[in-house]
Amino acid sequence: MVQEQGGHPVWGSYAQRLLDPQSGLWRNPSGGGHDDKAHPPIHPTKFSAGESRWSQDHHRVYELVVRHFLACVSKPAVGAETTVEIDIAGESFFACGRVILAKNYLDVYRFESWGGSVIPTYTFGQQFIPRSLTLDSGVTRPPPLLSEADLLGCMDKAGIGTDATMHDHIKKLLDRFYAIKDSSTRFSPTKLGEALVMGYDDMGYELWKPYLRAMMECDMKAVSMGTKRKTEVLETCLQQMKACFLDARANKGKLFEAMAIFFERSNRSSGGEQQVVGDVVRRCGLCLESDMVLRQKPDGNFMVGCLGYPQCRNVVWLPGSLSEASVTENTCTSCGPGLVYKIQFRFRRLEIPPNYSAQHIGCIGGCDDILRQLVGICGTGSRSSSNTFGRGRGNPTASSSAQRGNSRAQGSCAYCRQTGHLSNDCPSQASRSCTARSQEVDLQNGESSIPCNSCGAPCNLRTANTASNRGRKFFSCQSRECNFFVWEDTLSGGERTNTSASTSSRRGGRGQGAPNTSGVSFVSATGEPITGRCFICGDPGHFANVCPRRG
Repeated sequence: MVQEQGGHPVWGSYAQRLLDPQSGLWRNPSGGGHDDKAHPPIHPTKFSAGESRWSQDHHRVYELVVRHFLACVSKPAVGAETTVEIDIAGESFFACGRVILAKNYLDVYRFESWGGSVIPTYTFGQQFIPRSLTLDSGVTRPPPLLSEADLLGCMDKAGIGTDATMHDHIKKLLDRFYAIKDSSTRFSPTKLGEALVMGYDDMGYELWKPYLRAMMECDMKAVSMGTKRKTEVLETCLQQMKACFLDARANKGKLFEAMAIFFERSNRSSGGEQQVVGDVVRRCGLCLESDMVLRQKPDGNFMVGCLGYPQCRNVVWLPGSLSEASVTENTCTSCGPGLVYKIQFRFRRLEIPPNYSAQHIGCIGGCDDILRQLVGICGTGSRSSSNTFGRGRGNPTASSSAQRGNSRAQGSCAYCRQTGHLSNDCPSQASRSCTARSQEVDLQNGESSIPCNSCGAPCNLRTANTASNRGRKFFSCQSRECNFFVWEDTLSGGERTNTSASTSSRRGGRGQGAPNTSGVSFVSATGEPITGRCFICGDPGHFANVCPRRG
């Protein structure tokens, strides 16, 4: 492998020196100080001077692997260090100087440096008169935020995870919104993360420290080595976690107190108190104790949730096509109990059907047909985060902003050039393969076709087999040159002959399946008990067709 690297234009000369016996650079690689059994030693498996399709990151990773490998078979660097101690009027001072005698592996591994300040040569007992004496002033500074490399080093030192699992642990912290990572890959705790640490600390638990996790990792390692039995370790861990859970549940008030420090509760006050406009929407009809407030989730989507969370999990998920939402002073005359304030909605024009207005003042109490229809058409979030709708009520979790931007940027189908669905959910594309998948065609009661609004040719009734609209029926044009399609459940009576392709496509598969005409996904807005449950997971917040555990 070293001989192959001898032809590289950058580090090839060092590889050739390494193979030269007269240079004395070669050293057989050591066994290393730690082996977590996660993978064999990382080394270059093939020589490459750089592929044309490689990005800058590809080049950097390959360079790191090769230089690290060459450094592992090189002799260590050699240096000399001098320490000088001086006594001035009873005060001790010291200085250190270091010089490198032989760089060896440092010649190729440019990611490390060695050396220090250079001081004159002194002999023991020597006396001299300093040229100048200065007293520099300074202040202490807080330590910098942990970078990803720092955090990985701390986890490795504490015995948490392996090279293959450490990033999964970090991903959980980010997914649960305990911390955020900035562009320089440094981590900052969120209010939620700080509140949890304070709450558990007040309970007497140090769950935020690595000890418990490190002990579990040590036990799992013992199982892999055969010194402990799996059942024994599993039972011990479950007992520890159960004891923590029961105690935490008994002292949950301390956790709520910590949350109250970091999160303000907005309530629409009465009398002479100042009102908080734009937050409280109504009194929760489920717990009848707390208010329901308008919130924007970290992924940009909107919801109306109960302030009594987690005791009360009542929540109303708003359409995913919303760009802005604010509570008005207008109240609904139809909904109750109590005052229900209307919300000013602003929708993204390209994500709603053309016959809907981009601005709408509506009510989440259950009387607003337009809002219910838009929930059925657009869903309650982007495709990349559609599982939040399936989970129903719960604490909103953060999703990647990169995924959010990508899903919006690709809101137009690349196949038929229409909005409302993506190309992998396009029924027109599915209809092209009808010959190979003729079993998907489902003709009903002689109503096998409607006239195409684009070319006038008859349309066949078919069944969609895409992920978002599986089993949903649609009409598509028989002509191979025409991309017209329309959902069968959006047509009724005379509408079968005059529905436009643009409107029908925008009523396509951007949401969670077929438009919900029963109001099941919107029933929590009424504040009344929910009558339906998912038969897969038992959650009353959704039905099985949008269950995240489905499939």
